[in-house]
Amino acid sequence: MGGQRAELEWKAGGVPVSRRFDDPYFSLEDGLAETRHVFLAGNDLPARFRPGFHIAELGFGTGLNLFAALMAWREAGISGPLHFTSFEAYPMDAGEMKLALKPFPEILAIAGPFLDDWHPDQRLFRHESEYLVAEIVFGDARKTLPEWQGMADAWFLDGFAPSRNPELWEAPLMAAVGAHTRPGGTAATYSAAGAVRRALESAGFIVERAPGFGRKRHMTRARKPGP
Repeated sequence: MGGQRAELEWKAGGVPVSRRFDDPYFSLEDGLAETRHVFLAGNDLPARFRPGFHIAELGFGTGLNLFAALMAWREAGISGPLHFTSFEAYPMDAGEMKLALKPFPEILAIAGPFLDDWHPDQRLFRHESEYLVAEIVFGDARKTLPEWQGMADAWFLDGFAPSRNPELWEAPLMAAVGAHTRPGGTAATYSAAGAVRRALESAGFIVERAPGFGRKRHMTRARKPGP
Protein backbone atom coordinates (compact mmCIF):
# COMPACT_ATOMS: atom_id res chain seq x y z
CA MET A 1 0.00 0.00 0.00
CA GLY A 2 1.01 3.63 -0.35
CA GLY A 3 2.53 5.77 2.38
CA GLN A 4 0.91 8.01 4.93
CA ARG A 5 -1.19 10.98 3.81
CA ALA A 6 -0.29 14.65 3.86
CA GLU A 7 -1.39 16.64 6.92
CA LEU A 8 -2.41 20.13 5.82
CA GLU A 9 -3.26 23.60 6.97
CA TRP A 10 -4.32 26.32 4.53
CA LYS A 11 -2.98 29.86 4.36
CA ALA A 12 -5.00 32.79 3.03
CA GLY A 13 -4.94 32.61 -0.76
CA GLY A 14 -5.15 28.81 -0.78
CA VAL A 15 -1.50 27.93 -0.09
CA PRO A 16 -1.23 24.52 1.62
CA VAL A 17 1.17 24.15 4.53
CA SER A 18 2.47 20.83 5.82
CA ARG A 19 1.69 20.32 9.49
CA ARG A 20 4.30 17.59 9.62
CA PHE A 21 7.12 19.86 8.40
CA ASP A 22 5.63 23.31 9.19
CA ASP A 23 6.51 24.49 5.69
CA PRO A 24 4.41 25.68 2.71
CA TYR A 25 4.23 23.55 -0.40
CA PHE A 26 5.09 26.52 -2.61
CA SER A 27 5.84 30.23 -2.39
CA LEU A 28 3.30 32.40 -0.59
CA GLU A 29 4.03 35.03 -3.26
CA ASP A 30 3.36 33.06 -6.47
CA GLY A 31 3.87 29.32 -6.54
CA LEU A 32 3.66 29.00 -10.32
CA ALA A 33 6.20 31.77 -10.92
CA GLU A 34 8.48 30.09 -8.38
CA THR A 35 8.22 26.75 -10.18
CA ARG A 36 9.02 28.36 -13.51
CA HIS A 37 12.01 30.23 -12.08
CA VAL A 38 13.52 27.48 -9.94
CA PHE A 39 12.69 24.21 -11.64
CA LEU A 40 12.10 25.06 -15.29
CA ALA A 41 14.61 27.87 -15.85
CA GLY A 42 16.92 26.28 -13.26
CA ASN A 43 17.17 23.24 -15.53
CA ASP A 44 17.32 25.31 -18.75
CA LEU A 45 13.81 24.25 -19.70
CA PRO A 46 12.03 24.29 -22.09
CA ALA A 47 15.17 24.90 -24.22
CA ARG A 48 16.53 21.39 -23.44
CA PHE A 49 13.31 19.54 -24.18
CA ARG A 50 13.61 16.81 -26.81
CA PRO A 51 11.57 13.67 -27.58
CA GLY A 52 11.75 11.23 -24.67
CA PHE A 53 12.94 13.84 -22.15
CA HIS A 54 12.65 12.55 -18.57
CA ILE A 55 12.19 14.73 -15.48
CA ALA A 56 12.50 13.21 -12.01
CA GLU A 57 11.51 14.88 -8.77
CA LEU A 58 11.87 14.57 -5.02
CA GLY A 59 8.63 15.78 -3.41
CA PHE A 60 5.51 15.63 -5.60
CA GLY A 61 3.31 17.68 -3.27
CA THR A 62 0.48 19.44 -5.10
CA GLY A 63 1.66 18.36 -8.54
CA LEU A 64 2.30 21.99 -9.50
CA ASN A 65 5.81 21.28 -10.83
CA LEU A 66 4.56 18.43 -12.99
CA PHE A 67 1.72 20.43 -14.50
CA ALA A 68 3.90 23.51 -15.10
CA ALA A 69 6.41 21.28 -16.91
CA LEU A 70 3.61 19.65 -18.88
CA MET A 71 2.27 23.04 -19.93
CA ALA A 72 5.75 24.10 -21.09
CA TRP A 73 6.14 20.78 -22.94
CA ARG A 74 2.86 21.20 -24.79
CA GLU A 75 3.64 24.80 -25.67
CA ALA A 76 7.05 23.74 -26.99
CA GLY A 77 5.37 21.31 -29.40
CA ILE A 78 7.78 18.42 -28.78
CA SER A 79 6.67 15.15 -30.36
CA GLY A 80 5.62 12.35 -28.03
CA PRO A 81 4.97 12.49 -24.29
CA LEU A 82 6.99 14.06 -21.49
CA HIS A 83 8.25 11.44 -19.04
CA PHE A 84 8.01 12.41 -15.37
CA THR A 85 8.82 10.39 -12.24
CA SER A 86 8.27 11.76 -8.74
CA PHE A 87 8.99 10.34 -5.30
CA GLU A 88 6.51 11.26 -2.55
CA ALA A 89 6.16 9.94 1.01
CA TYR A 90 2.99 11.81 2.08
CA PRO A 91 0.60 12.23 -0.86
CA MET A 92 -2.40 14.54 -0.91
CA ASP A 93 -5.78 13.34 -2.12
CA ALA A 94 -7.24 14.63 -5.37
CA GLY A 95 -9.56 17.12 -3.67
CA GLU A 96 -6.67 18.69 -1.76
CA MET A 97 -4.60 18.94 -4.93
CA LYS A 98 -7.44 20.62 -6.80
CA LEU A 99 -7.88 23.13 -3.98
CA ALA A 100 -4.14 23.87 -3.93
CA LEU A 101 -4.08 24.41 -7.70
CA LYS A 102 -7.22 26.56 -7.78
CA PRO A 103 -5.21 29.85 -7.77
CA PHE A 104 -3.65 28.72 -11.08
CA PRO A 105 -6.60 28.11 -13.46
CA GLU A 106 -4.37 27.51 -16.48
CA ILE A 107 -2.64 24.72 -14.55
CA LEU A 108 -5.86 23.24 -13.18
CA ALA A 109 -7.24 23.10 -16.71
CA ILE A 110 -4.55 20.66 -17.89
CA ALA A 111 -4.40 18.77 -14.57
CA GLY A 112 -7.95 17.42 -14.83
CA PRO A 113 -7.30 14.06 -16.55
CA PHE A 114 -4.42 13.29 -14.19
CA LEU A 115 -6.42 14.19 -11.08
CA ASP A 116 -9.39 12.15 -12.30
CA ASP A 117 -7.09 9.10 -12.36
CA TRP A 118 -5.29 9.88 -9.09
CA HIS A 119 -5.27 7.04 -6.54
CA PRO A 120 -2.37 7.20 -4.04
CA ASP A 121 -3.32 3.91 -2.42
CA GLN A 122 -0.64 1.70 -3.98
CA ARG A 123 3.14 1.85 -4.09
CA LEU A 124 3.08 3.29 -7.61
CA PHE A 125 0.66 5.52 -9.52
CA ARG A 126 0.98 5.62 -13.32
CA HIS A 127 -0.77 7.95 -15.76
CA GLU A 128 -0.40 7.93 -19.54
CA SER A 129 -1.78 10.32 -22.13
CA GLU A 130 -0.81 11.78 -25.50
CA TYR A 131 1.43 14.34 -23.80
CA LEU A 132 2.51 12.70 -20.54
CA VAL A 133 3.80 9.47 -19.04
CA ALA A 134 3.95 10.02 -15.28
CA GLU A 135 4.84 7.73 -12.41
CA ILE A 136 4.52 8.75 -8.77
CA VAL A 137 6.41 6.43 -6.42
CA PHE A 138 5.08 6.45 -2.86
CA GLY A 139 7.17 5.84 0.23
CA ASP A 140 10.54 6.89 1.63
CA ALA A 141 12.72 8.06 -1.29
CA ARG A 142 15.81 6.85 0.57
CA LYS A 143 14.52 3.35 -0.14
CA THR A 144 12.55 3.78 -3.36
CA LEU A 145 14.96 5.93 -5.41
CA PRO A 146 17.95 3.54 -5.22
CA GLU A 147 15.62 0.80 -6.53
CA TRP A 148 14.39 2.91 -9.46
CA GLN A 149 15.45 1.65 -12.88
CA GLY A 150 15.16 5.01 -14.68
CA MET A 151 17.58 7.79 -15.62
CA ALA A 152 16.63 11.47 -15.55
CA ASP A 153 17.62 14.32 -17.82
CA ALA A 154 16.61 16.86 -15.16
CA TRP A 155 15.81 16.76 -11.45
CA PHE A 156 13.39 18.94 -9.49
CA LEU A 157 14.69 18.75 -5.90
CA ASP A 158 11.63 20.03 -4.07
CA GLY A 159 11.53 18.48 -0.62
CA PHE A 160 10.60 20.68 2.31
CA ALA A 161 13.35 22.92 3.68
CA PRO A 162 16.53 21.02 4.67
CA SER A 163 16.21 22.32 8.23
CA ARG A 164 12.75 20.74 8.53
CA ASN A 165 12.96 17.73 6.21
CA PRO A 166 16.65 16.72 6.30
CA GLU A 167 15.93 13.18 5.08
CA LEU A 168 15.38 14.38 1.49
CA TRP A 169 18.72 16.20 1.39
CA GLU A 170 21.11 13.67 2.89
CA ALA A 171 24.31 12.87 1.02
CA PRO A 172 23.37 9.20 0.30
CA LEU A 173 20.09 10.29 -1.33
CA MET A 174 21.87 12.98 -3.37
CA ALA A 175 24.32 10.27 -4.43
CA ALA A 176 21.34 8.24 -5.67
CA VAL A 177 20.12 11.31 -7.56
CA GLY A 178 23.52 11.55 -9.23
CA ALA A 179 23.56 7.85 -10.08
CA HIS A 180 20.16 8.22 -11.77
CA THR A 181 21.10 11.26 -13.87
CA ARG A 182 22.24 10.96 -17.47
CA PRO A 183 25.57 12.55 -18.46
CA GLY A 184 24.87 16.19 -19.17
CA GLY A 185 21.77 16.06 -17.00
CA THR A 186 20.87 18.75 -14.48
CA ALA A 187 19.27 19.38 -11.12
CA ALA A 188 17.79 22.48 -9.53
CA THR A 189 16.45 23.42 -6.11
CA TYR A 190 15.27 26.51 -4.28
CA SER A 191 17.70 25.61 -1.45
CA ALA A 192 21.12 27.25 -1.29
CA ALA A 193 22.16 25.46 1.91
CA GLY A 194 25.85 24.63 1.98
CA ALA A 195 25.18 21.02 2.96
CA VAL A 196 22.93 20.57 -0.08
CA ARG A 197 25.53 22.02 -2.45
CA ARG A 198 28.27 19.84 -0.95
CA ALA A 199 26.12 16.72 -1.19
CA LEU A 200 25.45 17.42 -4.88
CA GLU A 201 29.14 18.00 -5.54
CA SER A 202 29.95 14.69 -3.84
CA ALA A 203 27.31 13.07 -6.06
CA GLY A 204 29.25 14.13 -9.16
CA PHE A 205 27.55 17.40 -10.10
CA ILE A 206 29.12 20.73 -10.98
CA VAL A 207 27.24 23.08 -8.66
CA GLU A 208 26.55 26.81 -8.84
CA ARG A 209 24.50 29.33 -6.93
CA ALA A 210 21.96 31.34 -8.92
CA PRO A 211 19.53 34.14 -8.07
CA GLY A 212 16.60 32.78 -6.06
CA PHE A 213 12.90 33.48 -6.40
CA GLY A 214 11.20 36.32 -4.57
CA ARG A 215 12.71 36.94 -1.16
CA LYS A 216 15.20 34.09 -1.48
CA ARG A 217 18.58 35.52 -2.51
CA HIS A 218 19.99 32.31 -3.91
CA MET A 219 19.05 28.89 -5.27
CA THR A 220 21.17 25.98 -6.53
CA ARG A 221 21.74 24.70 -10.04
CA ALA A 222 23.76 21.58 -10.77
CA ARG A 223 24.98 19.79 -13.90
CA LYS A 224 26.45 16.33 -14.35
CA PRO A 225 29.46 16.40 -16.67
CA GLY A 226 28.85 14.94 -20.08
CA PRO A 227 27.59 15.79 -23.56
